[in-house]
Amino acid sequence: MQDMIRRALLICAASAVLTACSSTAFGTTVLPGKASAQSGSTSGSVGKYIQHVVIIVQENHSFDNLFAHFPGADGASRGKNAEGQWVKLKESNLYSSKLLDNSHLAFTVDYDSGKMDGFSAVYVDSRPCPTCAYEYVNPDQIKPYWTMAQQYGLADHMFTSETSGSFNGHQDLIRGDTKLSAQEALIDFPSHGPWGCDAPYGTTTPLLMNNGQINEDGPAPCLTYDTLRDLLDAKQVSWKYYTPPLIGTLAGSYWDAYDAISAVRYGSEWTTNISSPQTNILKDIKKGSLAGVSWVIPDGVDSDHAGFGSTDKGPSWVASVVNAVGASKYWNSTAIVVVWDDWGGWYDHVAPPQLDFAGLGFRVPMILVSPYAKQGYVSHTRYEFGSIVKFVEQVWNLGSLGTTDQRAATIDDMFNFNQAPRQFEKIQAKYSQSFFERQPPSNVPVDTN
Repeated sequence: MQDMIRRALLICAASAVLTACSSTAFGTTVLPGKASAQSGSTSGSVGKYIQHVVIIVQENHSFDNLFAHFPGADGASRGKNAEGQWVKLKESNLYSSKLLDNSHLAFTVDYDSGKMDGFSAVYVDSRPCPTCAYEYVNPDQIKPYWTMAQQYGLADHMFTSETSGSFNGHQDLIRGDTKLSAQEALIDFPSHGPWGCDAPYGTTTPLLMNNGQINEDGPAPCLTYDTLRDLLDAKQVSWKYYTPPLIGTLAGSYWDAYDAISAVRYGSEWTTNISSPQTNILKDIKKGSLAGVSWVIPDGVDSDHAGFGSTDKGPSWVASVVNAVGASKYWNSTAIVVVWDDWGGWYDHVAPPQLDFAGLGFRVPMILVSPYAKQGYVSHTRYEFGSIVKFVEQVWNLGSLGTTDQRAATIDDMFNFNQAPRQFEKIQAKYSQSFFERQPPSNVPVDTN
């Protein structure tokens, strides 16, 4: 199953897609776009207002798939296929049993040198399905997300920093990228689960080279590069990573980004800063022990990921965390960032600028919830995952990791610190906070692609 997902077959029938499938087609061309580094107007002063950043990570949806028809946003109602025909985006359910490929090779085919017409040429569940990717989720099924976007802020040009799936996405949200040097970056999923230092002997992670070639015999997914953890520890800023339990090759073993960081996995912070189950954040908020920076990862059944055992509970899970912060003493000093870790194979019409050999990847939604967020604001600024890293660095003057945080625009343009903190209004959701507090861990894999 793992190998099938990592090596999902790709159809390259159209000549344009054949070109995209070549190992050297994805190079370092810089496409037209905004300047790669933009400074926010509030640079240096954010820490006066924000003392807590909560990063809630959901799974596998493109911007068009969730917000195609959101007022004022850059969405789409149709997309081109590999034959050059227009395909109308079909309304669908949040839960889908279809498993779309989101590997680096799938990105290359979907992207098709910027034409964004290869989504029809990627196999789904190992079978051809030319229209599967051309869908958008019924807004009624994701009301909490739309409510947050309407009351606070939505970014419609947030791109993943790299061109692959969840392993890279979660690493990028603690670091900015997975570059091991200027010539190579980790790409795609480790050959075996768990995706970290707990992986069995012989596990490798493919490397994307700056000439476009892929080295399948990359390093084990147990890494020594610096992450935000190092900068936060140096400034004595508290942090926690909330994740499902690590059980064999299941649950949190895939989504625990810090399981792949040797200094954390084999250090004392593995027991003090990695918190399972993920509902512990609700307890920490109640007892007044919210960390400076929190990453929040859902249980498999509370994920938005298609397939695997996902349900309709993802939006309610996110709302439960937002509501817990909103009802607490932390509300007036907190920024909550809700983001999806990769595009999940779903169609998106905006071609990501290629800033280097490793990225940018496709658009994903990002919602900002804060008492200082501009109300109903849709930001068209080009962001990437390094923007979130940069914002955390900015709040505490941590310095820079020297990754994509250097080129990325920070997200501070979505705030208005001249306004008084807005009073929180509870986000209505199908499932309550108490429902998640009572729910036992499912041990369903939150992801294997």
